[in-house]
Amino acid sequence: MTTSATTLRELLPSDHADWLDLWQGYLGFYATTLPAEATAATWRRLLDPTVPMFARVAEHAGRAIGFAIVVLHEGTWVQAPVAYLEDLYVDPQHRGRGVGRALIDDLLALGRQRGWATLYWHTRADNPARRLYDGFTSADDFVRYRIRL
Repeated sequence: MTTSATTLRELLPSDHADWLDLWQGYLGFYATTLPAEATAATWRRLLDPTVPMFARVAEHAGRAIGFAIVVLHEGTWVQAPVAYLEDLYVDPQHRGRGVGRALIDDLLALGRQRGWATLYWHTRADNPARRLYDGFTSADDFVRYRIRL
């Protein structure tokens, strides 16, 4: 898929340097750090076709400027796979140009093509990207609980 000189495609091994820069920006946005081993493991899993996780990238002028990372999983209320958009990030220099919207639209098209039951995600209540997300669907009334193990 291409939109105004931005191409949306699967992540490639040659994207490592760009992805790593974007990943560090994403972690910075959420004011968090991860051990280098966790980042390396994420990269390996994204490229491993046996892992139910993958990334799509937005490429502009020969470099990755954004990504969407999806985890596919089974669900108890549906027969088809469920897609969880775990991470979405666009380089701040390219925001406001429709790249985030294009990445989500790309996932919706891919999901319809591959027969996913749903695509869902969550974000912080104060995330400015909610203006974009609200254009796709309304937030639901679920509350998330998380216990670190």
